[in-house]
Amino acid sequence: KDLGINISAVAEAALIRAVTEARRKKWLDDNADAFAAQSDWHERNGHPLADIITAPGGSSWST
Repeated sequence: KDLGINISAVAEAALIRAVTEARRKKWLDDNADAFAAQSDWHERNGHPLADIITAPGGSSWST
């Protein structure tokens, strides 16, 4: 209290960050197979927008 720190607010903010990060990690894990399949598809077939990405102005795209 002397430092003006609201323990409840700090705890709530930390909990929100922890839950958000846990959800993000779970989502990435749950979708890892789809990400791998998409990556494999791109390796076999190339990026579906490659012609746009390599066109003039394509440097504004990121792959």
